[in-house]
Amino acid sequence: MGKRITQQARGKGSLTYRVKKRAYRYKISYPPLKVEGKGRIAKLINSSAHTAPIAKIQIGEESFYSPAAEGIFETQEMEIGKEIKPGNISTLKEIPQGTRVFNIESTPGRGGKYLRSAGCFGVIMNKDSKGVEVIIKRRKLKLHENCRATIGVVAGDGRKMKPFVKAGNKHHLMKSKGRKWHRTSAVKVNAIDHPFGGGRGKRIKSKIAKRNSPPGLKVGHIRPKRTGKRK
Repeated sequence: MGKRITQQARGKGSLTYRVKKRAYRYKISYPPLKVEGKGRIAKLINSSAHTAPIAKIQIGEESFYSPAAEGIFETQEMEIGKEIKPGNISTLKEIPQGTRVFNIESTPGRGGKYLRSAGCFGVIMNKDSKGVEVIIKRRKLKLHENCRATIGVVAGDGRKMKPFVKAGNKHHLMKSKGRKWHRTSAVKVNAIDHPFGGGRGKRIKSKIAKRNSPPGLKVGHIRPKRTGKRK
């Protein structure tokens, strides 16, 4: 009888594959729609669960967490309104065309859902009665004009340029996020560990998994129309 493969072990949710809840204690959000006016950046936080630094923003009695914009600093003033300045929050209809934005809402009032990783941004383009168009690289999004966004670019760009150098550094980073590392291809492991394992000369056994199979059985071809060399 074989052991659980990696997908099955992750699904079980043991301590090996579980991240500490404390890592995700900062929930990225926007304040209620009625909140407007000036506030300040109370603190910049290094969160292990996020690729970008997190800014704690205080507006009156309301406080919330948001990805930090490039160039902001603690105690800096920011505003939810019409002023276009890095770190400020505004609705898409108030932001001029060509402006870089991030942490964009998918529906007004639901909090930022798009462009939250380090170095990410979109560009405001065409506006019409159907909504506002946002360009993300080669992709276009059409969103409601009352969706909110933060002006600027997410801080932390270039984080992938610095090499890890040591495997231990990579190990601790992945452990802080609850990710499985180091990964290896299935054909390299023992026959007891995976359906593809133990093949001499690394010949992968052909296996067809059903579309509704559980994650542990989804190896090889996933419900293919046909297999083999086309003649």
